[in-house]
Amino acid sequence: MNTPPATPPPPLRPEELWPRILSTTRQGLATGALQPIATECHTVEHQGVPFQVRVLGRVQLKERRKKEPPRPGFDPFENPEPDLTVGDVTPTHLCLLNKFNVVEHHLLIVTRAFEEQESPLTHADFEALALCMEGLDGLAFYNSGEMSGASQRHKHLQLTPPLGPEGLRAPMEKLLSPPPARGHVTTVPALGFAHAVTGLGRWEGVAGEDAARMLEAYEALRAAVGMHQELSPYNLLATRNWMLLVPRPRAEAHGINVNALGFAGSLLVKTQEQLQQVEALGPLGLLRQVSQPAPTASPEPEAR
Repeated sequence: MNTPPATPPPPLRPEELWPRILSTTRQGLATGALQPIATECHTVEHQGVPFQVRVLGRVQLKERRKKEPPRPGFDPFENPEPDLTVGDVTPTHLCLLNKFNVVEHHLLIVTRAFEEQESPLTHADFEALALCMEGLDGLAFYNSGEMSGASQRHKHLQLTPPLGPEGLRAPMEKLLSPPPARGHVTTVPALGFAHAVTGLGRWEGVAGEDAARMLEAYEALRAAVGMHQELSPYNLLATRNWMLLVPRPRAEAHGINVNALGFAGSLLVKTQEQLQQVEALGPLGLLRQVSQPAPTASPEPEAR
């Protein structure tokens, strides 16, 4: 007698996400599947933005050197660890904890079937993200390609709880608030590097509608920086209110690798010497060295 296939669990509802994150975190820590990266966090104020600069501790650096390099072609998302799996989000995406997290409760929203990390985001990607953002009103981001700080080829978006301070989803919100109106693409001259930002309007709490609005904004930002269908590397950041896209010509400067969290106002450095380098340059100075120069004739910024 053949055993019928097991019925897959129903997708997570947004109100179930946070309790499941907490229970999965406890399980992951208990089994060792979750391996947080210990850091010392410093605040470096620059142009009114309270940047968070996290420095790896000496013990953590020593442990990282001991680790075996990943096997060539290994895909950690093909068969994700059960103790890191928060749950199914949609038929196309599932939610995992970031195994080596710097920020607590850092989520990965991963495609079930393999897709290249450099491929454009789709309505299905944004629908899964919208469902998770309904359950966790935090900061979403996407690293498209190695030059943008991506470490895995398998497509995944990321979501963290608010980074703060003062309830901000990201320190960089100090320069992005209030956000532009929905459909208005603009720039923030104080950033000093090529980018485009737009507002998302009112959050509906309906995944399909929120996904459509985010996809519309994403495509408008890509067009604004001349990206269109090209696979150029970039970082994307989003909250329920705004979306920011930054083209990336290089991954690092002064040995400091920068991903999307850097443009949110949160940097990770390996040593105290690198911290001093960031303080000397100013965090925005470092970001300008890993991004394209701001165009001389940029769109007229929205009145703020």
